[in-house]
Amino acid sequence: MVRNKTNVFWSGAWRTLTGGTMLLLMAVTLLGCRQTEEPTPTTTDIPPAPTLIAEQPAVTATPTAENTAEDQSPYPAPASSTPESYPPASTTPDSYPAVTSTAATPATPTAGDTTLYLPVVSEPLIPTATVTPTPSNTPTPTPSPTPIPTIDFAAVGDQLRANGQTLAFSKIGFHIGVGGNRDGLGEWMRRHTEAGAPFFLKTVSDAGPLAEAQELIRESGVPHTLVFRTSGDEYDTPNYDLPPAEAARQHWALHLAAWPPELDPNLVWLETLNEVDKNRSEWLAEFALETARLAERDGYKWAAFGWSSGEPEIASWEAPKMLEFLRLVASKPDRLAIALHEYSYTVDDIADAYPYKVGRFQLLFEVADRYNIPRPTVLITEWGWQYQDNPRPSQALEDIRWAAALYAPYPEVKGAAIWYLGPGFGDIADQTQKLIVPVMIYNLTNYFAVGPNALPIAPDQHRP
Repeated sequence: MVRNKTNVFWSGAWRTLTGGTMLLLMAVTLLGCRQTEEPTPTTTDIPPAPTLIAEQPAVTATPTAENTAEDQSPYPAPASSTPESYPPASTTPDSYPAVTSTAATPATPTAGDTTLYLPVVSEPLIPTATVTPTPSNTPTPTPSPTPIPTIDFAAVGDQLRANGQTLAFSKIGFHIGVGGNRDGLGEWMRRHTEAGAPFFLKTVSDAGPLAEAQELIRESGVPHTLVFRTSGDEYDTPNYDLPPAEAARQHWALHLAAWPPELDPNLVWLETLNEVDKNRSEWLAEFALETARLAERDGYKWAAFGWSSGEPEIASWEAPKMLEFLRLVASKPDRLAIALHEYSYTVDDIADAYPYKVGRFQLLFEVADRYNIPRPTVLITEWGWQYQDNPRPSQALEDIRWAAALYAPYPEVKGAAIWYLGPGFGDIADQTQKLIVPVMIYNLTNYFAVGPNALPIAPDQHRP
């Protein structure tokens, strides 16, 4: 309603009323255009970090690890030194299609703990700049990117070592391909490097981001984990009709010819398989033994298998040739690795059927422990929810927090690559691109303190 001033002629009132009505109609129209979609976070829209979570009392026998960022309960040791096998998953979904400011000093940790620490920040992470007028005859300088206050990881690492602990980072990274939407990934890589925080990056048939990342390694010494795979039907799986050693030689030659010359095989892992046939595990073990020999001969770091989420069964790991291969991988942790995929296959619950899908790496470690084999290096080269869909960013970040705490206590797990910033598969690239900034902020403002001993396998303690 329009209010009339006193002593105003009726004609003026009519014009005022008419104008007010027009403004009201315009306002209603604009309100109708508001979007309800959750906004994409930016580096200038960062909430204050939570306060430091108090550490738990020391445990005398085994190191502890957190369930989530909010739950710091220590893990009890397993009931026996040889844990029981997990039953095979009741259902295994079909494989996914192939891809064609200064932080406050933390409280002193206690030896034996595995604890999540968060920085104490009393002001917003992105301070508001004070605008100072510039004389007209002085050119305005180009402003630098607003810094994200991060933890002094070097100082924290020194402090933890003095207490018999090890600094562990969030290991959540990204999976990319040619095309898609990777806006912000370059800044993501650069800011991790500047903070001294290693990142995990997997690419398919696209050497560009890895070439940039390996230069960051050379310049900074930060040990990022980089993985490359060439995509295509002939590259994804070997010729199962051949003897395994011959198939390995042919498949290796194919991938070697496709290896981008700009990539350094001493800095980038080569992954040659994608979601192989779980019913041929012993054939694949023999194939892997020969491929490992070829990789060593030619000077490559090789990651084997790329098992689908929910695969393989425990019995496959315990077969004779596979155990032989596991011993070989364990003996060369910087040159050989096991590649796994861990998806929930649902956006509603990242821990659906846990630990048989996400978290299944623990079943591999359980077998290694049972047979007195050192735990092998693991690269989770695909991680996420569904191949065409992610949760909303707020829920996705909660799932990522849980997964980061799940993987952090295990130094053998080098990282997990969120699916997917590449082309195809609906609008998954646009959905995943919205996670680049939140994951960067989380990775650079959190860390884990890991005890000196190997964490016992106790999947129930990680259940959300």
